Amino acid sequence: MANGGGGGGGSSSSGGGGGGGGSSLRMSSNIHANHLSLDASSSSSSSSSSSSSSSSSPSSSSVHEPKMDALIIPVTMEVPCDSRGQRMWWAFLASSMVTFFGGLFIILLWRTLKYLWTVCCHCGGKTKEAQKINNGSSQADGTLKPVEEKEEAVAAEVGWMTSVKDWAGVMISAQTLTGRVLVVLVFALSIGALVIYFIDSSNPIESCQNFYKDFTLQIDMAFNVFFLLYFGLRFIAANDKLWFWLEVNSVVDFFTVPPVFVSVYLNRSWLGLRFLRALRLIQFSEILQFLNILKTSNSIKLVNLLSIFISTWLTAAGFIHLVENSGDPWENFQNNQALTYWECVYLLMVTMSTVGYGDVYAKTTLGRLFMVFFILGGLAMFASYVPEIIELIGNRKKYGGSYSAVSGRKHIVVCGHITLESVSNFLKDFLHKDRDDVNVEIVFLHNISPNLELEALFKRHFTQVEFYQGSVLNPHDLARVKIESADACLILANKYCADPDAEDASNIMRVISIKNYHPKIRIITQMLQYHNKAHLLNIPSWNWKEGDDAICLAELKLGFIAQSCLAQGLSTMLANLFSMRSFIKIEEDTWQKYYLEGVSNEMYTEYLSSAFVGLSFPTVCELCFVKLKLLMIAIEYKSANRESRILINPGNHLKIQEGTLGFFIASDAKEVKRAFFYCKACHDDITDPKRIKKCGCKRLKVAARSRYPKDPFEFKDTTHGPRLVAEPVEDEQPSTLSPQKKQRNGGMRNSPSSSPKLMRHDPLLIPGNDQIDNMDSNVKKYDSTGMFHWCAPKEIEKVILTRSEAAMTVLSGHVVVCIFGDVSSALIGLRNLVMPLRASNFHYHELKHIVFVGSIEYLKREWETLHNFPKVSILPGTPLSRADLRAVNINLCDMCVILSANQNNIDDTSLQDKECILASLNIKSMQFDDSIGVLQANSQGFTPPGMDRSSPDNSPVHGMLRQPSITTGVNIPIITELVNDTNVQFLDQDDDDDPDTELYLTQPFACGTAFAVSVLDSLMSATYFNDNILTLIRTLVTGGATPELEALIAEENALRGGYSTPQTLANRDRCRVAQLALLDGPFADLGDGGCYGDLFCKALKTYNMLCFGIYRLRDAHLSTPSQCTKRYVITNPPYEFELVPTDLIFCLMQFDHNAGQSRASLSHSSHSSQSSSKKSSSVHSIPSTANRQNRPKSRESRDKQNRKEMVYR
Repeated sequence: MANGGGGGGGSSSSGGGGGGGGSSLRMSSNIHANHLSLDASSSSSSSSSSSSSSSSSPSSSSVHEPKMDALIIPVTMEVPCDSRGQRMWWAFLASSMVTFFGGLFIILLWRTLKYLWTVCCHCGGKTKEAQKINNGSSQADGTLKPVEEKEEAVAAEVGWMTSVKDWAGVMISAQTLTGRVLVVLVFALSIGALVIYFIDSSNPIESCQNFYKDFTLQIDMAFNVFFLLYFGLRFIAANDKLWFWLEVNSVVDFFTVPPVFVSVYLNRSWLGLRFLRALRLIQFSEILQFLNILKTSNSIKLVNLLSIFISTWLTAAGFIHLVENSGDPWENFQNNQALTYWECVYLLMVTMSTVGYGDVYAKTTLGRLFMVFFILGGLAMFASYVPEIIELIGNRKKYGGSYSAVSGRKHIVVCGHITLESVSNFLKDFLHKDRDDVNVEIVFLHNISPNLELEALFKRHFTQVEFYQGSVLNPHDLARVKIESADACLILANKYCADPDAEDASNIMRVISIKNYHPKIRIITQMLQYHNKAHLLNIPSWNWKEGDDAICLAELKLGFIAQSCLAQGLSTMLANLFSMRSFIKIEEDTWQKYYLEGVSNEMYTEYLSSAFVGLSFPTVCELCFVKLKLLMIAIEYKSANRESRILINPGNHLKIQEGTLGFFIASDAKEVKRAFFYCKACHDDITDPKRIKKCGCKRLKVAARSRYPKDPFEFKDTTHGPRLVAEPVEDEQPSTLSPQKKQRNGGMRNSPSSSPKLMRHDPLLIPGNDQIDNMDSNVKKYDSTGMFHWCAPKEIEKVILTRSEAAMTVLSGHVVVCIFGDVSSALIGLRNLVMPLRASNFHYHELKHIVFVGSIEYLKREWETLHNFPKVSILPGTPLSRADLRAVNINLCDMCVILSANQNNIDDTSLQDKECILASLNIKSMQFDDSIGVLQANSQGFTPPGMDRSSPDNSPVHGMLRQPSITTGVNIPIITELVNDTNVQFLDQDDDDDPDTELYLTQPFACGTAFAVSVLDSLMSATYFNDNILTLIRTLVTGGATPELEALIAEENALRGGYSTPQTLANRDRCRVAQLALLDGPFADLGDGGCYGDLFCKALKTYNMLCFGIYRLRDAHLSTPSQCTKRYVITNPPYEFELVPTDLIFCLMQFDHNAGQSRASLSHSSHSSQSSSKKSSSVHSIPSTANRQNRPKSRESRDKQNRKEMVYR
C-alpha cells in the first residue's frame, strides 16, 4: 500500500494530502486520496503515533505498510468531526435496524397482549353471561346503565379513531384531488432523493460533512421529513399494522429515513442503503394511471414490466457499489475496489444477460455472494421480462396515433369492411382524375392492421390516405380520427359474407355508435338486405334530408336487373354511368371502340345558366346536346314548401327557372361547366364547345342581380299561389282539369313543337273522364302511394303451376326468374326485382308476367313480400331441368334472369357462381322447334299474345318487337348475376376475354348478359360528392321507391293497397325506360345511315322522348352479314354518329295515358275479379271463341293508331 504523505511534502505520485497538517492514507494506487484505509492490527494507542510518524517523515509515503493501527477518514480543518478518523457506518445501520426491529417487536407485543386480553375478556364474558342466565330477572334495570355507558364511551372512541383512519386512507389512496397531489408528490420526491443518491455516489462511501454547509444533505433531509410524515399517514390508514411494517415501501423508509437524522447528528454522511429509493419506481404505473395517462391494458403492463426491471437493476447496482467500495468487514475492508455507480449498473446488466465480458467484476466476498443469488433471479427476470417488453413494444399499434386535421382541407372517415379489394375499388373511383381536384383526405379506421399489400396501397396514396387502427364502436378511437370535424363517414359492407343479416347488424351498430358520439355527422353506409334498411329509421339522429344515405346493394342490384328485363343492356349502361372510367382509345373499327367511347361517360350535376331561364326542358335539352355536347336527362325540382325531388325528362310543360340543378351525362366534370358558363350573347355563334368559358357579361349580370334583387314572389300562378324565383316552376301540376282548362292556365302556349301528335303523348293532356274512370272507389288497383300495381294478398298455393299446367299455358313475352336456393339460404329480397316490373307507369296489360322457377321451400320464405303483386306464378323445380324450362316457354320469354342465394356459402371464390354459370350454359345449349312459325302459318288467332306485331301487346307502349321465333338457346335474352368478377369468362364460350380483364371490359358485361354487385362500389364515392346521384339511381331503377314508401314498408314489411285518388293517380305520370326500334315506324328513314343527333332532336321535339344510348348488334360494323345476335351498349353517342337499321335506341318515354283506354275495362275487371284465382288472367292462355270474335274489331282500330305512331322495342 502506498501511503500519502501529510503536510506540505506529499508527493504527487502517492497522492499526498494538502497542507495544514491533515493526514490521509491511500489504500492502493488506484484508490482516491479521500478513500478510507484500515490496518488489520490497529489499536487506539498506536494510531496516533503512526499518524504523527507519517506526518514527520515525508519519505515514508512510498513505503507500503501492511499493518495499520487505526481506521482513518478524510477530514479537513473546516469539518471538526472525529479527530481519530474512525468510521461510523455501524451507527447508520444500527439506526435503521433498531427502528425496524423495535417497531416489529412493539407490534408483535401489542398483538400478543391484545390476544391475551381478548381471551380473558372472552372467558369473563362467558362467566357473566352464565350469571345473567342464573340470576334471570333478579337484576334490576338500573344495574345495566353503567355497562351501557361504558359501551357508549367505547363506541365513541372507536368512531373517532375510525374517522381518523378513514381520513388517512383517503389521503393516501388518491380518491380526492388532495390525495392525488399527495401521492404524486411523494413519488416525485422519491425520484428526487434517488437523483441525490446518484450525485452523492461519486463521493466516498463515508465522509465528514457539515449539515449547514452541504446543500444536497439539506435537500435530502427535507425530503425525508416529508417521507416520515407520509409514513405516519400510511401507518394510521393501515388495517394490518404487521403487514404494513413488512411492506417494501416501509422497508425502504426504514433504511433511508433514520440514517439522514444520524448524519445531521454526527456531521458525517454514509452512502449506505439510500439506493433502496429506486424501489419506488415500481409505483410508476400507478402514478401514471392516477394522472389518466395510462388507459390501455397493454400500456399499463408495459410500464409495470419496465418499472420492475429498472428498479431491480438500479437497486442491485447500488448494493454492489456499496460492498465493492467498502470491502468485506471480516477483511478489515482491505479488499475493496473503486467502482463508480454506473460501472456497477453496467456490471449488473452484463451479468443478467449472461454475457460477462470480464472487464468489471466483483472482488469482495459479499459482492460475489450477492452476484450468485442475483444471477439466479436476475437471469430469470431478464429472460422473462425483456422478451415480454420487446413483444409489447413490437405489438404496439403501428397505426395507433391520432389524426391531425389540416386547415382548409376536409377529411372523411371510411370504416367497416376494409380489405385490399374494397379499398382499391373505393380509391380508384374516389380519386379518379375525371373528378375536379379532390381536396379531401381519406382516413381509414379498422381494428385489424393492414396486410403488406394493403399497406403498400396506402403508401402509394400517402398524400391523401391515412390509416388508423381502432374501432368505431370505441369513442376513444372516434376521437382519434376527429369524427366530429369529419365531412362524412362512409361504412363499407362485406358483399361476400355468408350471413348478410349479421353484416347489416354490424353496420347498423357502427351507425349507432357514430351517431351517438356525434349526431350531426353525415353517414353513407352500405346495406346488403333491403328489409334491414328499416332499422336505420329507428336511429333518432338518422336524417336522410341532411345527407344520411343507405346504399342497399340488394335493392339496386335487383333493380338494375329488373330494368334489363324492360330494356336489355340497361344495367350495363347505368353501371358505367355511375362509375368513373378513364377513356381508352382504340383505333381499330371494332365493337370495343364504340363501347369504350361510351364507357368514359359519367353522371354529373351542375346549375344551369341564366340563359336557359324561361325555356322548356326539351328546348334546353336539345340546346345542350347540339351546342354544348352535353346530355341533360333530369333536373332537381323544389316545391313551394322547399322539398326537392328529381324529375327525369319532365316534358315541355316545365320551364327552367333561376338556380335549377341539371343532371348531365358527360366525359368529365370540366365539360359540364359549359352549362353554367353558357351565355347567349357571347357564345351563340361559337361552334367549338371547348371555347365556352366564363364571360365578362355573366359577371355583370350576377352583380346586377345582387344590386337589384328580384322580388322572390315575382312569378305567380293563379292555381298554385306564389312561386320562388330560385325554383323551377311547373306551369301545371297533374290534375283532373280538362285540356281546355289546362291551356287557359298556360300549359303549352309557348311550346314551339305543339302538335296533335305531341298532345297525345304529353302527360299533362289527360282526358278528364279517364282519371274519373280510374278512380274506382270499390277496387284497389295500386298501392297506397300510387307508385306500384297492387292486388289483394294471394296464397302461394294459388300461384303454383305444375309442369303440365305450365306447358298447357301459352306463356310469351314474360320474364323467367331462375332462382337457386333452399330452406337454409339467405333471402336475397325478390321484392326488389318485382317492384320495378310492377311500376304504375305501366298499364296493367303492359305488365310482363313473372314466372319463378326454383325451390318451393325457398320461395315460400320470399312469398310474404311478393303476394301483393299481380301476374306472378311459381313453377317448383330446378333451373337446371330442361323440362321445367321448356314448360315455362323459356324460348318465348322477354328475359331470363338467373339468380342464386347460395353464392356466399362457398369459401372457394371460383366456385361461388357455379350454379348460375351451369344454368346459363344449360339454357344456351337448348334447341327449340319453330312452333311459333307453325302457329302463324296455320292460324293467326292461335298466335300467342305478344308474338303478333299487330296485337296490343306489341303496341308502342309495350316496347317489344319480338323475333318470329327462337330455335336455339343462344338467342334467348339472359342476364346472369355473378359474385366473382373473374367468373365472367365462363359465360361466353366464343369470346376471347382474358381472365385478368376488368369486368366492364368483358363481352358479357358489355352485352348486358352479366351483372356483378361489385360495380355498385362506385356508388359510395358518387353519393358522397353528390347525394342527388343516389336519388336519381333509385328513381331510375326501383320503379319509384320513395322515402315515404320505405317508411311504410319498414312499418308493415308489405305494400298496402289504396284507393285511387287524383293525387295517387298523378304519381303514375313519370318517365320509364324503353327501347326504340329503327326497322320501321316514323324513324325508319334515319335508321339507314342517318345521324344519331337527328334522331335525338326529332324524338325530343315530336314525342318528348329523350334518347341516351344505342343497343347495337356486335357485328354490325362488319361488311359481311353475321348470324350473331349479341348486342352491346353504346352510351351517349355523338351527334354525327351513324345509325344502322338494326339498332335499338335507349330512350326515356313519357307516360301514355291513352295506351290503356282500349284495355281499361278488360284489364281492370280481370284485375279485380280474378287476381285471387289460381290461374290469374294475366297469364296468356289460348283465347276463347268469343274473344277471337271480338278481337279483329279492336285490332283494326288500334292498327289505325299504330300507323301514326312509332314502334318501340
